[in-house]
Amino acid sequence: MAAGADPDHLIKAVALLGAAVVAVPLFRKLGLGPVLGYLAAGLVIGPFGLAWFSHPQSILHFAELGVVMFLFVVGLEMRPSHLWSLRRQIFGLGALQIAACTLALTGVGLAFGLSPPVAFIAGAGFVLTSTAIVMQLLGERGDIALPRGQRMVSILLFEDLLIVPLLALVAFMSHAPVDPEAPPRLVGFGIAVASLAALIVAGVFLLNPLFRILAAAKAREVMTAAALLVVLGAAVLMEMGGLSMAMGAFIAGVLLSESTFRHQIEADIEPFRGILLGLFFVAVGMSLDLAVVQANWAMIALAVPAMMLAKGACIYLIARLLRSSHGDALDRATLMAQGGEFAFVLYAAAETAGIIDAEVNDNLTAIVVLSMVLTPLAVLAMRRLSPRERPSLDGVEAVAGQGGSVLIIGFGRFGQVMSQSLLARDVDVTIIDTDIEMITSAAEFGFKVYYGDGGRLDVLHASGAHSARAIAVCIDDRATADTVVELVTQHFPQAKLLVRSFDREHSLKLVNAGVDFQIRETFESAVAFGEAALREIGVDADEAARIAEHVRRLDAERFELEIAGNDTRAGIPLLINNTGGTAPKPTPFTPPRRESRRLDDDAGAQAPSASGS
Repeated sequence: MAAGADPDHLIKAVALLGAAVVAVPLFRKLGLGPVLGYLAAGLVIGPFGLAWFSHPQSILHFAELGVVMFLFVVGLEMRPSHLWSLRRQIFGLGALQIAACTLALTGVGLAFGLSPPVAFIAGAGFVLTSTAIVMQLLGERGDIALPRGQRMVSILLFEDLLIVPLLALVAFMSHAPVDPEAPPRLVGFGIAVASLAALIVAGVFLLNPLFRILAAAKAREVMTAAALLVVLGAAVLMEMGGLSMAMGAFIAGVLLSESTFRHQIEADIEPFRGILLGLFFVAVGMSLDLAVVQANWAMIALAVPAMMLAKGACIYLIARLLRSSHGDALDRATLMAQGGEFAFVLYAAAETAGIIDAEVNDNLTAIVVLSMVLTPLAVLAMRRLSPRERPSLDGVEAVAGQGGSVLIIGFGRFGQVMSQSLLARDVDVTIIDTDIEMITSAAEFGFKVYYGDGGRLDVLHASGAHSARAIAVCIDDRATADTVVELVTQHFPQAKLLVRSFDREHSLKLVNAGVDFQIRETFESAVAFGEAALREIGVDADEAARIAEHVRRLDAERFELEIAGNDTRAGIPLLINNTGGTAPKPTPFTPPRRESRRLDDDAGAQAPSASGS
């Protein structure tokens, strides 16, 4: 070991990573999500658990870089024109929601007996939602790019901006003696503006030329270092100006969003972002002071739900006032009802300024941390308890009174291709599906697709299944396909039943159920693909076609064996494999031009054998 190295630091790093590696898969398996796993891991190994770590704040400060990098990646996805289109949501929706929540949360603080200044600081801190938790949960669901996700991102951006005037307000409310050597507040404001301007100028004029030079050098590790330099440099510049590090990284991402190097930069940053964001959640879990919770458990147990419910109710009402659907409003309220990491900064500044004392700071910090811990659970509970909203059928016609010769159930990629043969022969078809977006899209291409669930008997009647000559089940959901097969065989025996199969096992089940025709969804395309591969490597087209037909014939023979034995392994001997196992060697399609011989026969004839014979 190198001189001066501290083995304790390495052991702690291993413990930190080990706790996350154990907890996250476990919580995923339980359906509780990775965020809660990280928080639980931090609580267990932190100073108030097993006490493997005694200074979680130092880890928290370092791990905040995960939030910084997350917002940089989000910025890469937002071109300036798109960001400008969100200005009303950022400064309109964001300002309205923050004002309403601040008033409500200040009222909650007053109800708990806090003085007006302390209640205001408590409420204003709790208004600052955890960017890390909301963005992580949105990312897991794939909702960041959706309209509802974009609205939440807009509000989070406004809240990141809000920390600056809040800290200035804390300084104005300060009871601490004024430091005569401290610069005037106007100077501080000027430094913040200058930092922001410097970042924008550097992003517009310097970043793209820098990455062009580095790309020409063809050194991958230097590109990665440059990507980290941009993120951390922007964050440090903003922090020096008294602004949010995360906001600086976000602006840097936006400035690079039009760059040709955007995808490369995102790929370089992604591993660091994931690890540091996970460490951030672990550090938040460590920060939960169980001694404070135990000493003030009654107040905290009431304050946490009171603050979350008050904030969530305001968010819901504002969302509904601005014409969001009930589901979107409830989802936003559940995701954003917690306090966030910037609350720690605000409360610490308020304690330094003499507005709140150390005990109040500890209590408020515990309330915020607990709200962050409870958010993934609240989201999980809301998802399971809320009834699914029925899709809007605006502009979509529900199926009723149809009587086509062929009923097609499912109009995805498989159904669309399958329908072409029928439509080319002018066969009268009725098409149903449950995907509203697909139905609307199909209408733009001239298709009439009705909304209807083929797994319901009444919908099948309305679709004309009782008079159809054939019913084609083209859906990609195996369980639903089996339900349709059961209903059709029982109630509509006059119709020929053709079904898209998922795999060999499903095909075997369908044959036993009495369908007239089934085909595995990838079989024919895969055989055609193999035939094309033979042609591309120089095999004669006729020979490639004969080989493809031979593969079809072997597969059919194999399937007959599987039907006879009702076992998908019965036809294994007919497989053509690459290991020289028990499968028979296929007969050549063309007779060999000459007798085969070992390639080393000549060498063997010239050299004496080992035995001397």
